[in-house]
Amino acid sequence: MPLYESVVIARQDIATTQVDALADELTNIISEGGGKVAKRESWGLRTLTYRIKKNRKGHYILFNIDAPPAAINEYERRMRINEDVLRYMTIRVEELEEGPSAVLQNKDRPTERGGFFGSGRPRGREEGGRDGGRFSSGRRPRPAEGDEATPEKGDA
Repeated sequence: MPLYESVVIARQDIATTQVDALADELTNIISEGGGKVAKRESWGLRTLTYRIKKNRKGHYILFNIDAPPAAINEYERRMRINEDVLRYMTIRVEELEEGPSAVLQNKDRPTERGGFFGSGRPRGREEGGRDGGRFSSGRRPRPAEGDEATPEKGDA
């Protein structure tokens, strides 16, 4: 039988128990069609890149499926009808991934911006950021009269 990966995004305002019930329902649809769900992962409530039907967040669920095409057609038809499903994508793959997905592997790692959710503060010049704030050109201030000026490159 062909192998598929499917990601489902459910509405943000349903409870986690309802998300689990939805996942059980989708698993039963595959089973009734003569297939099986090899792996099911809940990625939790995540922020969407853009709003979908006035939702800013969604519950993500990943399925690894081994089923005939007729079962996948019924699975997708039921998701189109279900009001709790915002989006879904099912793709055919050559082989199923073993172990946890990349999303779950990276869940406990800090982000690139620093800290688990970013430090929230702008970085200074020595940390790789810009200097001076929102409206600054980034130039260094001129020394006041009477202060000793440090020689610039080319001044000698």
